[in-house]
Amino acid sequence: MTLSVKGTADHIYATGLRNQWHPVVPSSFVAPGAMRKVTALGEQWLLFRRSDGTLSMLADRCPHRGAPLSLGKHLGDRVACWYHGVEVETDGTVSSVPGLPGCNLEGKKLVTSLPVREIGGAVLAYFGDERHPEPAELTLPEPLTDPDVDAILCYAEWNGPWRFAVENLLDPMHGAFLHHESHTMYDGDTTAKFRIRETDRGYFFEKTDQRGVNFDWVELCRTGVDWVDLTIPYPPSAGPGGPFGIVGMVCPVDEDRTGVFFWRYRRVTGWQRDTWRFLYKTLIEERHWQVLEQDRVMLEAMPADADQRENLYQHDLGVVRLRRMYRAEAEAQAAEAGAPAAEAGAPARAARSAQPAGAASSS
Repeated sequence: MTLSVKGTADHIYATGLRNQWHPVVPSSFVAPGAMRKVTALGEQWLLFRRSDGTLSMLADRCPHRGAPLSLGKHLGDRVACWYHGVEVETDGTVSSVPGLPGCNLEGKKLVTSLPVREIGGAVLAYFGDERHPEPAELTLPEPLTDPDVDAILCYAEWNGPWRFAVENLLDPMHGAFLHHESHTMYDGDTTAKFRIRETDRGYFFEKTDQRGVNFDWVELCRTGVDWVDLTIPYPPSAGPGGPFGIVGMVCPVDEDRTGVFFWRYRRVTGWQRDTWRFLYKTLIEERHWQVLEQDRVMLEAMPADADQRENLYQHDLGVVRLRRMYRAEAEAQAAEAGAPAAEAGAPARAARSAQPAGAASSS
C-alpha cells in the first residue's frame, strides 16, 4: 500500500485524527520498571513505566542521532540510549550526555512527550499537533468510571484500516447476519429501518422497528476520545446484571493495522459481581472471542479500497455520517497545518459519496 504524504488530509484520514485522545495498548503491556515500544497513529513511541507505576510516553527517537530509545536501558526515572548513552527523562528532557558532560543538549526538552491517562486497564494518550499541544478535555465513558458497573477489557490487533473497525460498530445490521449463530444475536428480524438521532456528544444510530432483541442500536460518543456504547440483551442463564454492554474504542496503529478495545460490562455489585465474573471467565468470554474473530476475518478480508467501490443503502446512514465527519476533520486539520487537502491524483473518497440508495433523510 502506498503511504500518503505526512500532514495531508489523506495521511490524517488514514492514520487517525489528531488533537484528541486515543487508546494505545492495555496497561498490562508495560509492567512497573519496564518499557515497551509501540506504534500509534503511524509513529513510533516508547511507553516507560517507573517502578512506582507512573507511566510516560515518549517519541521513540533519541535527540542525538535518532536511534530508538526503546533499545536503550531503563534507569528508573529516565532512559539511556544504547547508541551513545544519552539520557532522557520521562518528560523528554535530556538529563545527561555521558560522552560530553556539559554538552548544550543537557537541560533541553528535545523529545516529544505525550499526556497519558490510564482507565479501565488501558493506556490513553493525547496526540496533539504543534498548534494544539495542550490536551483536549477528556470525559471518560461512564461504564468505565461507575463503581456499580463491572467492565472487563478485551484487546486485539487487526490488519486493516482503523476506520473499518469503527464503521463495523456503526453498522448494527451486520449482527443479524455475520453473528447470527452467536448465543446473543440469533433472534430478531433480518430486516429493519434505521435513523440517526443526534446527541450533545455524538449520535445514535438505531433501529426504528425493533428494540431490546439484538444489536439494535449504537451510540457514537465524542468526549475528547471517540468511543461507542451499545447493549445486547442477555438471557437469564447468563447470570445477574441486566443487559450486557460494550464500550468500544480503536487505536489507529498505522495505515494498515488497528488496535481494538472492547470493554464488556454489566451493572453488578457484591456477590452478583463475583457471579458475573465467574460466568464470564468460564463460559461467556470464549463465545465473545468467537464473535470478535468473525469481525476480524471479515474486515481483514476486505480490500483496502473497499470504501471506494460501494453501493450503499439506508442501513449505511450511520457509516456515511461517520465518514463525512472524519473526512471533514482531517481536511480541517491539514488546512490549519498548511498542508493540501489531498494528494494529487488521489481517488475520490467514499466519505464524499452520494446519499445511500433509499435514504432521503437521516432522521
